[in-house]
Amino acid sequence: MERKKNLEHTTLLVLSLLKGQDLYGYQMITELERRSNSTFHMKEGTLYPVLKKLENGGYVTSYEAEANGRTRKYYRITKSGLKQLAEEKESWEVYADGVNSVLSFMPG
Repeated sequence: MERKKNLEHTTLLVLSLLKGQDLYGYQMITELERRSNSTFHMKEGTLYPVLKKLENGGYVTSYEAEANGRTRKYYRITKSGLKQLAEEKESWEVYADGVNSVLSFMPG
């Protein structure tokens, strides 16, 4: 099966990653790939505009911290982000249920 060239629902995916712990950009990229069994390969050029949009919307905050001798920018989900995540998840579930209904339909 060919991999999708672009990622849809990036807000849902990024907020889901941040729900459990604060992460820096490269961690998000590798964690998304790991959790999706290599289905998603998000590029930095996709991730950072999404993070900027989420930060501007108040859904995530960022801070700098040292890790392994390097200063990294970490992202943390906010209460508003948790609410947005719930809304995004609900929307995804409605969409997925609709797709599954079409795929499993048996005429007759």
